[in-house]
Amino acid sequence: MSYALSPPSSSRRSGLLTIVIGLHAGALLLALAAKTVAPQIMEMPLIVDLLPAPQIEAPPEAKPLPMAKPEPVVRKPLPQPKAPTPVLETTASTAPADNAPVAPPQIAEPTPPAPAPTAPAISQARFDADYLRNPPPPYPPLSRRMGEEGKVMLRVSVNPQGTADSVEVRTSSGSSRLDESALKTVRNWRFIPAKRGDVAVQSFVLVPIIFKLEQ
Repeated sequence: MSYALSPPSSSRRSGLLTIVIGLHAGALLLALAAKTVAPQIMEMPLIVDLLPAPQIEAPPEAKPLPMAKPEPVVRKPLPQPKAPTPVLETTASTAPADNAPVAPPQIAEPTPPAPAPTAPAISQARFDADYLRNPPPPYPPLSRRMGEEGKVMLRVSVNPQGTADSVEVRTSSGSSRLDESALKTVRNWRFIPAKRGDVAVQSFVLVPIIFKLEQ
């Protein structure tokens, strides 16, 4: 006796196909869900609170104790012995007593010496007053052509009348022509004589003469 398998019907085959497709679709959905669902880690900000440093109390300052002022010691003045009062004896006799005290002779104090009289002030002789009208020395023509320049210092002896008794070269200008021109001119100058107080006296004065060519 033989059995022959009957071929599956079309409805059964479609049902099996639907189940297989459904299994595959479920597996695919599970795989996609596993990929998409990932654990998310929330980044929380780190908050740090800074606590203030504890304040260290300074130790109390040691105040100096008030020093008791010593009471001043008041010393009572010692009683001074009274000086004995002299007793004067009167007598009707006009003769001096033998033991009568003799008054010491009075010594005259020396009188201070009188201050010495101060010497009167001395004023120096002058030659630069405007009212004297002293002319400048002439420039020698040869010195002008040769371009000679210099300064000569003259020492003049001035008498009480205000004229020059003598004139000499104290410092030369380096040119004899310039020195001679200065000597001849200053001999005829007028001067204000030196005075001791209100009295005119003999004196010396230095007179500088500068020779300089105009540029």
